[in-house]
Amino acid sequence: MADTTAAPSARHTELLELAYAYVRGHGLTDLSLRPLAAAIGSSPRVLLFLFGSKDGLVRALLARARADELDLLRRVREQAPPLSGLPAAGVRIWAWLSDPVHRTLLVLWLEAYARSLVEPSGPWSRFAADTVTDWLDVLAAAQPAADRDTPAALARRTAVLAVLRGALLDLLATGDLARTTAAVHQQLHD
Repeated sequence: MADTTAAPSARHTELLELAYAYVRGHGLTDLSLRPLAAAIGSSPRVLLFLFGSKDGLVRALLARARADELDLLRRVREQAPPLSGLPAAGVRIWAWLSDPVHRTLLVLWLEAYARSLVEPSGPWSRFAADTVTDWLDVLAAAQPAADRDTPAALARRTAVLAVLRGALLDLLATGDLARTTAAVHQQLHD
C-alpha cells in the first residue's frame, strides 16, 4: 500500500510558523481565525484548507509547541557536562525555564497544559500527560541507570518536576526571578 501522507507544502509550513508566532503573543484559548489570518497575511479559507479545521490548526500549533519543548529536552540532555544527578538536571532545566527569552513559549505551554486538563478531548488531548512523560524522561536520564526503574527513583523525579513546575507558575505570575531561583536551588539541594 502506498504512503498517502504528503510533506506539508511550503505555504503550510510558512503559515504554521507565522501562526505559531501569533499565538505565542496572543494565546490559543480565544483563537479566532479571522484576526489570526489578517495578522499573518492569509485568509480563514486558506487556513481551513491547509489545516482542515480550526481544531486541526490548534493541533498543528500544539505539535509545533511540543517540538520546541522536545528540542529543549534534547539540548538539556546533550549539553556538556553530561547530566549527573537530579539536582544538576533540575538546575539546568530551571536555567532554561527562567530565561526571559522563553517566556512566550512557556505561557503558551501553560495555557495548553491547563486547557488539556479541563478539555481532555479534541486538539488538547493528552498535551499535559505527554508533557509530564517528556520531562520525567529527561530527569530519568540524570539518574543512575540501575536505579531509574525503582518507585523511589520515580518519586524523586516527580518531586523535582513538581518543584520546577511550581516555581515556573510562580515566576510567570510574579516575574520574581531571584526569589523563584533561590527556592528552586534550595529545594534541589536539600
